[in-house]
Amino acid sequence: MSHFRLLSYLSEKDMSRAGLVVNDLVYDLEQALVEVGHDHAQQGSTVLCALKAWKDVRPQVDRFVSSFEGGRGGVILSEGKTLESVQILAPVLYPGVLYCAGANYRDHVFEMTGKDPPENNREPFFFLKTTAGSIIGPGQKIRLPRISSKVDWEAEIAMVIGITAKNVPVEKAMDHVAGLTIMNDLSARDLTKRDDVPFLFDWVGQKCFDTSAPMGPWITPTDAIADLDKMDIKLWVNDDLKQDSDTGQLIFNFQEQVAYLSRHVTLNPGDVIATGTPAGCGMPKGKFLKPGDRIRIQVSGLGEIRNPVVAG
Repeated sequence: MSHFRLLSYLSEKDMSRAGLVVNDLVYDLEQALVEVGHDHAQQGSTVLCALKAWKDVRPQVDRFVSSFEGGRGGVILSEGKTLESVQILAPVLYPGVLYCAGANYRDHVFEMTGKDPPENNREPFFFLKTTAGSIIGPGQKIRLPRISSKVDWEAEIAMVIGITAKNVPVEKAMDHVAGLTIMNDLSARDLTKRDDVPFLFDWVGQKCFDTSAPMGPWITPTDAIADLDKMDIKLWVNDDLKQDSDTGQLIFNFQEQVAYLSRHVTLNPGDVIATGTPAGCGMPKGKFLKPGDRIRIQVSGLGEIRNPVVAG
């Protein structure tokens, strides 16, 4: 097992760069690939470039990380930077597609409907979210849209695709996932439905406003997660714990979600799948975000992400 995290950080030239977190220090991924003798080190320039070549890049990352074993300091010639000294960006800038699972935690379905999930709920349900406008990184401001007064929080675990997936079986689904990260699927609850169109639901209005998908702080490889079915998920608004659940509440697990999507579309490296949110959202209690709030999400094995809330 390789003990590393993959992240995007802002370089001294104000460019997004891929980095590896090893022993709480950040190493430039492209430089790391140079030091282990990878013939195409430029594949490590950004996280998206690395994911598109993940079959080649991952073994080289393992070589780099293994050189730290026994406290030998690694093969890289340059020194790592402390996490506090770099500006961490959203890990994937930007996914080709951001898929979001809806109504996928038993406790969340119950809090929103007062009922258990229906017995005929045979397959996952997804919608799409915009990427470049919606995705922001740790510490960046969530800007509440002026057209909504009911913006709600939704802590989620997101899968990042590392190997193209099409018609994959459930038992091989996670072979196509490079790792997991944290996402907040912010939702404008008062823009959910429209009465002037026959299909009622307005997914763009509800889900796709600017800054509506805080993501980060990094991508944790799946083999670093002890048990995908026992991951704690917690969200605080200010100091008030709002969501406190775990992946044991999933209706459709990670593997089933990848397999389902791959039957309908080709999942490409860099695509992100947000896997649903548990109970504890604001909507059931009529509580919503306001300027000045602070959101913190913590997921076991994945770290935490914090974002301030401001007026749009």
